[in-house]
Amino acid sequence: MSVVEQARRARDAAEALAVATRTAKDAALHAMADALVARTPEILAANATDLAAGREAGLTAAVLDRLALDAGRVAGIADALRQMAALPDPVGEVVRGSTLPNGLELRQVRVPFGVVGIIYEARPNVTVDAAGICLKSGNAALLRGSSSAAHSNAALVAVLRDAVAGAGLPADAVQLLDATSRDSVKELMRARGLVDVLIPRGGASLIRTVVEESTVPVIETGVGNCHVYVDAAADVAKAVAIALNAKTQRLSTCNTAESLLVHAGVADAFLPAMLAAFADAGVTVHGSPEVAAHSDAVVPATEEDFATEYLSADIAVAVVDSLDAAVAHIRRYGTGHTEAIVTDSQSAAREFVARVDAAAVMVNASTRFTDGGEFGFGAEIGISTQKLHARGPMGLPELTSTKYVVTGDGHLR
Repeated sequence: MSVVEQARRARDAAEALAVATRTAKDAALHAMADALVARTPEILAANATDLAAGREAGLTAAVLDRLALDAGRVAGIADALRQMAALPDPVGEVVRGSTLPNGLELRQVRVPFGVVGIIYEARPNVTVDAAGICLKSGNAALLRGSSSAAHSNAALVAVLRDAVAGAGLPADAVQLLDATSRDSVKELMRARGLVDVLIPRGGASLIRTVVEESTVPVIETGVGNCHVYVDAAADVAKAVAIALNAKTQRLSTCNTAESLLVHAGVADAFLPAMLAAFADAGVTVHGSPEVAAHSDAVVPATEEDFATEYLSADIAVAVVDSLDAAVAHIRRYGTGHTEAIVTDSQSAAREFVARVDAAAVMVNASTRFTDGGEFGFGAEIGISTQKLHARGPMGLPELTSTKYVVTGDGHLR
């Protein structure tokens, strides 16, 4: 089936979803969760095929780990759907309303986008998360995963479609595009008028390609060259703990710290402890000359190092002379995702927050908190790093648009 035909079927499904009650959508989410658990053996069998092919193709251990499913992970994915069902339904929420001087009643209400296309890499859990959050927000999902997870995604979507249909909603609310052909990506990106919005989830190259080549509106997500700035007024122990967590709590996420900036006034007290902690954690430090002076293990940093989203046990570290210099560095190399300052100075914190342009700014907290779940939003489709429509963690409300409903009583202008 062509992408255009799948998109047309998605539009029909979206029409039904737009008027589905919360009870119906939540019942479908619970049915999807129950079906995933019940059919775990066939899902794991499909996943084993992908893992074997991935090993044969030489995929890295990190990629294979993201690709791998087991009974526990499937149960966790199912639990995420149940938690999604417990969240408020954004559709129909009145954003604002008033009665105009002429008596017209004006309401701005949330409505689904319609058809949401999602292009993503590796992780099969994204297949289920995306399908669930789209359904809960009243949208039909067109999913285009990577070829490395083709068998896993096909098995998951087969389970989800059966469950959705069994719950009385259109199976075409969830569709999987062909992952073996690049043409499916191109067709999806050019399905303007059939697909309402595209969301890319993956590496910088994928996101850049979708943003630059799509005629369908795109919500840009994910690339995170995140910084931790240790201010002159920072508590050293607190700064070491925050920077270590931001870098090592999970290496392969977009909210992981990739660069560390240290004020010269605290460098001599902070760097020895920080470099020792990184060494113990197996992190390679790519440092400026001022950093390298504190340890022979530091790799001399290049311009490229400070512009890199490593997603690995590497971090770029530099000493800066001032908060001004830290902000200038972030403006030059940052990707607008998450930036953090560690300081006991309220004035420094206020200045950093005001001047740093990012979706999230942390004060005395790890960058790893930029997450829909951590923010209390529950479900999240990604972290938007753009400024139009949505910015930061995209929960259920961010997968809706709005329309104005104007009610009169024979009003004429």
